Amino acid sequence: MPLNHDAVGARSQPGENSWNSKDAILYALGVGCGVDDLQFTTENTQGVDQKVLPTMGVVLPAGGRGAWDALGEVNWTMLVHGEQAIELHQPIPVQGTCRSVTTVTGVYDKGSGAVVATETESVDAKSGEPLFTTRSAAFIRGEGGWGGDRGPSASERPTAPERAPDHVVKYQTDRNQALVYRLSGDRNPLHSDPSFAHAAGFDTPILHGLCTYGFTGRALLETLCGSDPARFKSMEGRFSSPVFPGDELTISMWMTGDGEAIYQTRRPGDVVVLDNGLCRFT
Repeated sequence: MPLNHDAVGARSQPGENSWNSKDAILYALGVGCGVDDLQFTTENTQGVDQKVLPTMGVVLPAGGRGAWDALGEVNWTMLVHGEQAIELHQPIPVQGTCRSVTTVTGVYDKGSGAVVATETESVDAKSGEPLFTTRSAAFIRGEGGWGGDRGPSASERPTAPERAPDHVVKYQTDRNQALVYRLSGDRNPLHSDPSFAHAAGFDTPILHGLCTYGFTGRALLETLCGSDPARFKSMEGRFSSPVFPGDELTISMWMTGDGEAIYQTRRPGDVVVLDNGLCRFT
């Protein structure tokens, strides 16, 4: 069955997800934190209060049924994660439970495929206070060509200026990076099973896009926010190329105003892997 192009506005039932100190530490290790980041990787270091990386918010929502169901039968093997954004309404607590609702905000015709845009609002399950809002876009190959709205144009996205960046951070990913990151929830064998990755057209398993996103968020947090999660307000970006475990990531940042920076992440070979990036902070 073709994709339901009239699913815009469909909302999921509320879904709840809980996490604790161990989950926060495991996520931090999965995106490369270590002994230099004890506030994110330990809970009992003298004089150090444990904190949570802001980008952990992209793995915490658990939307109930309703939103994606309204799109009809989706061929998940044809789906590629295209864009991701997160807006923090307060620092993520070390342990808690969030209640999340996902809404389909757009179904766009890109010719060779369709883009499905969603927004997930997560609140504290006990108090009802807003925690974070995530937005994502997924490209589904073979579902385009019905003559629908093409959606936002590339010219509307943040673009790296034609000048040297104001800040550059380099992080080395580990060959085992995907094996650690998958423990935060994404068990897709594309990131762990060599035979599955080969069938998908890759020589080896690739790194999760949201792992690259987490590494990039670390660089933004450290450089722009002094490693203080309370200063990190939002982050958005578009995935443009895969990363392989063991790749070095280079995150470049351009200050564009008070509390705002454009960023871009590259892997060896000067390949852009995360583009059209924008971070807001205080």
